[in-house]
Amino acid sequence: MMDTMSSPYLQTYKGRLVGVLRWPQLDALWDRLREQADAGWYIYAIGEEPPATPASEQQLKSFLIEVDALLRQDHKEDYCGIVYTDSMESPSFVKIYDPDNLGVVCGFSENPPLPGWTLSLQVPVDLEAALPPAGKRRRWWQRLFGS
Repeated sequence: MMDTMSSPYLQTYKGRLVGVLRWPQLDALWDRLREQADAGWYIYAIGEEPPATPASEQQLKSFLIEVDALLRQDHKEDYCGIVYTDSMESPSFVKIYDPDNLGVVCGFSENPPLPGWTLSLQVPVDLEAALPPAGKRRRWWQRLFGS
């Protein structure tokens, strides 16, 4: 298991993030990201290999269009509440939860679900490896497969 203090990405991931509660706030966040599209954003789909190189401006802009459409289609609420950022004014990290895998995203949870995607100016690390399942799941797994 990776030490969370060893990675700036993990420090930011586990740090204080602001919830994007309303759809107009999400629009404003996307606008800020488009303005910074040449900053070297890493687009990381959790479950895939973390990217080693930043996305191009066009890749970021295309991703923003597609993920926005997905969120609005699959999260049929009058609020957003499934996107978090380190700063609405000058973002460098964005956590986007998949509407099909929310679990306990808001509120307190010892083991919240991993997001679907992150956007970061820092090189991402494999979140599934860095943040393994809770101990009781590990014990269940070990009991099932004897490892």
